[in-house]
Amino acid sequence: MAVIIKQPSITIEDYLKQEEKAIDKSEWIRGEIIKMAGASANHNRLTLNLSRLLPLQRGEQNYEIFVSDMRLWIGESQSYVYPDVMVIEGEPEFTDNQQMAVTNPCFIAEVLSPSTAGFDKSQKFTLYRSLPQLQEYLLIDQKSHRVELYRKVGERQWLFTEFIGKDAIVELEIINLQLHLSDLYKRVKFDE
Repeated sequence: MAVIIKQPSITIEDYLKQEEKAIDKSEWIRGEIIKMAGASANHNRLTLNLSRLLPLQRGEQNYEIFVSDMRLWIGESQSYVYPDVMVIEGEPEFTDNQQMAVTNPCFIAEVLSPSTAGFDKSQKFTLYRSLPQLQEYLLIDQKSHRVELYRKVGERQWLFTEFIGKDAIVELEIINLQLHLSDLYKRVKFDE
């Protein structure tokens, strides 16, 4: 979860040094630091539920699943971000030998919060669309049984589908998974 608190621009080298020692994570988007805030219980439940439901293997295909603390390097925009959940088909491509950032997710999910929903839907999705391997982007509402799926259907073409209600089923094509919202939202408590 990000809280949009911009700090003065710094170099990529300074950002990486700062992140090594930092207690709290920050994203680095085109030279701007974006501070990350703590996540709610529902945010954590949804992130963990999704990662638990994702396959590590389907037939002969293996997947790597990364949750929250793995950085994603987006070369086209010179940005480092921390998606809530990433799936990589096959072997992860890391930016260095320390394996602190990947470059090749085929699936990304973000759990929306009031402070980040607009950012995740617009600016982050714009960044993510430049990743050649990315095929699906899932936005998860933590206030109701509602998710938004963006699926790449062509060069610079994405299909939007909204799923509402605990009985809805999301078909994630890239990882061949039917995601039941009743499973995704297990133990999530909605405000009355």
